[in-house]
Amino acid sequence: MTDTADPSRLADPPSGRPSGVPLLARPIVVALACLVVLAGLGWVYLGLMVAGMASAGTPGGGMVGSAAAMGPGMGLFDLVTGGVPLDGFAKALADAICSPSFGHQAGFGLAGIATLAGMWAAMALAMMLPTAGPMILAYAEIAAQAERRGEPVASPVALIAGYAGVWLLFALVAAALQAALTSAALLDPAMASASPLFSGAVFIGAGVYQFSPLKFACVTRCQRPFPFFLLRWSSATAAVFRLGVRQGLFCLGCCWAMMLVMFAVGVMNVVWMALLGLVMGAEKIAVTTRFSKAIGVVFLAIGAWMIGDAVLAHWPLARAG
Repeated sequence: MTDTADPSRLADPPSGRPSGVPLLARPIVVALACLVVLAGLGWVYLGLMVAGMASAGTPGGGMVGSAAAMGPGMGLFDLVTGGVPLDGFAKALADAICSPSFGHQAGFGLAGIATLAGMWAAMALAMMLPTAGPMILAYAEIAAQAERRGEPVASPVALIAGYAGVWLLFALVAAALQAALTSAALLDPAMASASPLFSGAVFIGAGVYQFSPLKFACVTRCQRPFPFFLLRWSSATAAVFRLGVRQGLFCLGCCWAMMLVMFAVGVMNVVWMALLGLVMGAEKIAVTTRFSKAIGVVFLAIGAWMIGDAVLAHWPLARAG
């Protein structure tokens, strides 16, 4: 039988902290450390990959030339780095990360898919794990209160593992989808969109999803983690892992469409990664769904503008002009 605790007791103000508790044994410290380390590693991995692609060129011999080729806003990356190519250990590390090739011209093999999956896994850690911070800290706070009463608790690591596992599976699906889009010539050698019509369609699809009942159901669960944990509290590690999986599924239902927007703005566009990460984080700490609807309106407007601009550029009168 699962070892559960009374929610009303967990909600009580904490009593005094017992002395002699190691710092790394405290749930809130462990949760914060995991968030910072894992998200930081994800951003470092992605930064090295972008720098390596910009300085070493794309698979098949084509040169990216600069980070600006990877999507809108990536010129900022060139300004930060000064356009200086990697050398020494950083270059060797970037080459290892970017190898084997992504197969833009040679086709995708298992090694290429694995590399893509690793890239998407890093994106999930960098973009999604920080947005789960309020949920993870909510669990850690309840666990800390229970621990101060001498009750057994499961480490937040179990919760984070369950949550991250959902997004790692998403990374595999996204990698396979990227391989298909590349084969269809909808992504160029810099992993940026090769078609404004395709980009516009992705934005419109993401915008429409922002108004769907599934989106509202999932974002509402993400915005209110305390009741979820209080009603399902357990000190069993396996049960907490399952709670992490459930929260990961809510998060996936909330954010998968925004993650796929990366196909429209450039898969390796770290500027848009940061922007979308901030948007998804703000969405989860909002108290209503109005912010989600506002995001949907913005996405629909961007998609309509992209498609309209592409159509006008090929309109007979435009060509005649």
